[in-house]
Amino acid sequence: MEIILKQDIKSLGEKDDIVNVKPGYGRNYLIPQGFGQLATVSAKKILAENLKQAAFKQDKIKKDAEGIAERLTEVKLSIGAKAGESGKIFGAVNTIMIADALKQQGFDVDRRRITFETEPKFVGDYVANLNLHKEVKVKVPFAVVAE
Repeated sequence: MEIILKQDIKSLGEKDDIVNVKPGYGRNYLIPQGFGQLATVSAKKILAENLKQAAFKQDKIKKDAEGIAERLTEVKLSIGAKAGESGKIFGAVNTIMIADALKQQGFDVDRRRITFETEPKFVGDYVANLNLHKEVKVKVPFAVVAE
């Protein structure tokens, strides 16, 4: 029995895969639980069209992310923070501060897509990793300066 999966199932397959299962497993578990649907001719055509449209949208999103990544390679940020005499920062430099600094330079990046290689604890130079797309990642250098 062929089933089109509606979500990822660990030992069976990923969303939108067409898998062969035993009839009882498909009729008694996958379909009633909403994990899959019968792979009829019309359902396969609909799936193919949906996958084509999704691929087109993902391609556009990836191209936009690559354009932003190309412009971000030239950016150098400076983040002001209160620091002691030894250079240790009071508080923390976080992803929100990096996102705000990027926004001031004209880049709208979600703070949840920003990570640090090393956590900024002292005044100095650091690198922020921006995950713009699952295949497009950019390293943006930034300096933490004492205010």
